[in-house]
Amino acid sequence: MALLMEPGSEPLTEGEKADLEGIAAIKESAAREYKEQGNQFVKMGRNHYADAVDCYTKAITQMGALSAPNPDASVLFANRAHVNLLLGNHRRALDDAEQAIRLSPSNVKAHYRAAKAALALNLLPEAVSFSRRGLKQDPANEELKKFLAQVGALELEQFRQRAKVKEAVYTAKDLTTALERRKLRLGKAAFQELTGVKKPELDQMCVLHWPVLLLYPEVMSSDFIEDFPETDLFSQHLDVISLKSYMMLFLILCTQMHGNINTSLGFLESILPLTIKHVLRKFSTFAMG
Repeated sequence: MALLMEPGSEPLTEGEKADLEGIAAIKESAAREYKEQGNQFVKMGRNHYADAVDCYTKAITQMGALSAPNPDASVLFANRAHVNLLLGNHRRALDDAEQAIRLSPSNVKAHYRAAKAALALNLLPEAVSFSRRGLKQDPANEELKKFLAQVGALELEQFRQRAKVKEAVYTAKDLTTALERRKLRLGKAAFQELTGVKKPELDQMCVLHWPVLLLYPEVMSSDFIEDFPETDLFSQHLDVISLKSYMMLFLILCTQMHGNINTSLGFLESILPLTIKHVLRKFSTFAMG
């Protein structure tokens, strides 16, 4: 009988051929039945997805050795890929979809599911490839068109993000080199409640730009210069800062000393650093004028 034949051997009699045809018909019928059961389990919802996968697997097993083309087997693999996508088994879904495409390159659903699985695995180039191959089979397929546009946008954004990261790495390396050449070392950040998170930057001319915080404990005040190039003189910034920051102190002293400007100035000059005396003189000229 055909059941006792060696694998790969050819039937020699009409009876053996009939036996093989009968076995093939039984397996084909069983495969269709398992497929229909799988479809029903999918319709019943998530709690039955595992049963659906089991049915599609049994149906595939009934198909025996698979060689292309085989549209029926392709549908089974595509169906199982669909359920694996629903279950979040993206690698299995991709493997099944690729098998479905191998068995029937015209299976558009297989291309679509392969593209979705590739996207879930962050394989954007593969997702684009599957989408384009599917559109070659069905150029009017709106789902694939929308999906390809979506993946294209994600691919562009990913490219931009990689470029930003690459630029940030190069910038950090250049900044580290600049600090080492100047024999400088960054310490622990302080007073971030006043400045926020600020770091030195290196411009295209290799000039360091520092964030500078000036504290005036006498009047409980402060000034923050976000961009202080290392080539600038301190006075270039201090002239503006001092007038603004010490105006309040001067007015308070004037009030306490009954409006005596000279006495107020004398008191300020006795307690303030030498580096800001020129500011006070400027303000005196302004106030007396």
